Amino acid sequence: MAENEVKLTKLAKCAGCGAKVGAGVLAQLLEDIRVHHDPNLLVGFDKSDDASVYQISDELALVQTVDFFPPIADDPYLFGQIAATNALSDVYAMGGEPKLCLNVMAVPEDMPKEAVHQLLRGGYDKVYEAGALITGGHTILDEEPKYGLAVTGFVHPDRVLTNAGAKPGDVLLLTKPIGIGVLTTGAKADMTSKEGMVLAYRLMTTLNKAARNAMVKYRVHACTDVTGFGLLGHLYEMMQGSDAEAELQVNEIDLIDEAVELARMGLLPAGMYRNRAFAEEGVDAGGVELCRQDLLYDPQTAGGLLMAVHPEDAQALFAELQTCVPSAQRIGSVGEYRGGKRIFLK
Repeated sequence: MAENEVKLTKLAKCAGCGAKVGAGVLAQLLEDIRVHHDPNLLVGFDKSDDASVYQISDELALVQTVDFFPPIADDPYLFGQIAATNALSDVYAMGGEPKLCLNVMAVPEDMPKEAVHQLLRGGYDKVYEAGALITGGHTILDEEPKYGLAVTGFVHPDRVLTNAGAKPGDVLLLTKPIGIGVLTTGAKADMTSKEGMVLAYRLMTTLNKAARNAMVKYRVHACTDVTGFGLLGHLYEMMQGSDAEAELQVNEIDLIDEAVELARMGLLPAGMYRNRAFAEEGVDAGGVELCRQDLLYDPQTAGGLLMAVHPEDAQALFAELQTCVPSAQRIGSVGEYRGGKRIFLK
């Protein structure tokens, strides 16, 4: 079998971050697990954050994360790039720089060696683009292929960005368009255009490195990457952790036009429904069209960074992001929590 005959997505029940366990279910699974106290553990799994952070010295903290998923592209090299981009993103979201990576992989016994090689090469190439190294990993046999990375990065202990530090008055900035999950779902039914998938693949293989390098120069109070829980799921966690509320200007959010049309036709990933079930109790949708609401819950694979930035720094950071990210967007603001809903769509 030639490499180009391998249809990886046909071997997977779910694609990319659409395979992620829903936030509500995840919270229940972690409930009552005892967290041991360590003063050097700055961020642990109990914080619903993107990665853990452990302080080594006054000048250095380790950022650690792991992320892997089933194929979201048929081409093994492209799948490897996307999975690596997605895994590296969690370190960028904490304000860190990735340094060391380990492969996490499951492959069917009959998967061609050349396809496995190309998958790994895609991961290696993206990791090297990030300025990091792959130093080993672990592989098991499985009927469904899966790939990702365990990533270790560095950050200054005083410059850690979490998803729980947003302050009233902060401006919300986003760095990639929304709609990747809908485009890849449409592709399964041959409903997404070739141009739409080219766009999706380009977005999913764009590192959040430039976005991170820009934001660390400014007073960013909170950050998360928009991935499997969708924009509203991740923003809801940010507002809960920050004990704040947010107002989103939906017309300012870059919703991919083709994804809007596919959503209007009902081509929606299962993860969208999980995300809606988790977050919609905290969302006042106002008069926003249903298909646009759906896109705001759409699970993104290797999505952009969502930042809550000091209002005095917002315009300068926004201007810099316009020169270095796929789609710089000023999408809303953070306010004092008044009880009840935490997110208001305008």
